[in-house]
Amino acid sequence: MKRILVVDGGSLHAQDGARQVRNLGVYSEIVPGSAAVEVLQDSLKGPDLKGVLVVGMVSARLNELLAQVSVPVLSLDDAAPSVSVLESFLSETCGTERDWNMDTYLVQAVERIKAQVGSGRAVCGLSGGVDSAVSAALVHRAVGDQLTCIFVDHGFMRAGEGEQVVATFRERFGIPLIHVQAQDRFLEKLAGVADPEQKRRLIGIEFIRVFEEEAAKLGDVRFLVQGTVYPDILESGMGPGTLVKSHHNVGGLPADLNFELVEPLRTLFKDEVRQLGEKLGLPREMVWRHPFPGPGLAVRCLGELTREKLDILRKADAIVIEELRQAGWYDKIWQAAVVLTNVRAVGVQRGGRTYDYVVGLRFVDSRDGMTADWVRVPYELLESISNRLLGEVDGVGRVVYDISRKPPATIEWE
Repeated sequence: MKRILVVDGGSLHAQDGARQVRNLGVYSEIVPGSAAVEVLQDSLKGPDLKGVLVVGMVSARLNELLAQVSVPVLSLDDAAPSVSVLESFLSETCGTERDWNMDTYLVQAVERIKAQVGSGRAVCGLSGGVDSAVSAALVHRAVGDQLTCIFVDHGFMRAGEGEQVVATFRERFGIPLIHVQAQDRFLEKLAGVADPEQKRRLIGIEFIRVFEEEAAKLGDVRFLVQGTVYPDILESGMGPGTLVKSHHNVGGLPADLNFELVEPLRTLFKDEVRQLGEKLGLPREMVWRHPFPGPGLAVRCLGELTREKLDILRKADAIVIEELRQAGWYDKIWQAAVVLTNVRAVGVQRGGRTYDYVVGLRFVDSRDGMTADWVRVPYELLESISNRLLGEVDGVGRVVYDISRKPPATIEWE
């Protein structure tokens, strides 16, 4: 497959460039400028590299190498490339042959999965989020009942989500599904843990341990399907990248993993995953569900986890989602996160002093999670949400709205 290498020279628009190249029908990969020399030297040995797009400032050594390569190079300053400029560049590098789209990706992905899994058996870590849901549907299309989904309810789900996952995959799609109730186990493992990176790693490791135990009951299971997507790889610093935060399905895997990973979405951005989900016939409410972190509410409940804090957060989250849907704003927002901070504030309730938690609201607009901006929702909606949280959720004493962009802030607080 033809490929364009996108070199990120510290620009906010490298991801935009990579996505625009894909939208024009050519596959692209991103590499940070700090690792581009080594990656480019390796890429030039293969026949599939058709061009290099440089966004931002890069080192003198890389510039020297780029001046010597035989493939076309397009260098841009720190600005989003225009479609017309990219179109001209791709016409020069790839001509009229544009073979990157979800239809061809689906066909090729099914063939890759069949070749990897063969006659073996696989388990999928199903969370109910769009990434794991699309992964499960895609692998099931490829290998059928060789796949068994394992849904681990770790106690960090939103209200009603566990029941929805079971009903959708077991009853609607007929995919073999094992439902594991593991709330106590995860809370015990995370007792006393406040560091967010340690939370993510412990949750990732415990997930794998549960999978191993359940897979052992199934017999000879060799493969583990995961919903890893491209932003997970980039943010977790895998390969030549720089660590932003560990994703439990990337940086949190144990060294003694007893499965071979099947990650059919690891080259896709979030919007591409949604397109693929529609191609696979998944229900709209699942495909367009807001992104939700694999560790769930565990990384939206800051500091040490307790049942009390998780219950407060779960109730608050349900109210916020209900208010957004009723106001017609749920589908206008890319992700709405409700965060129970580890901060308490003095207040007055029913004529007495209170000292309850501060809840943070984080509503953002994005295309793939790599960059994001906060959403300017109406004050009336914020007021309605705040009134309900303060009046209906015991333990909430103050509500704040996060107006930070990504970067420098990440979407999740932990």
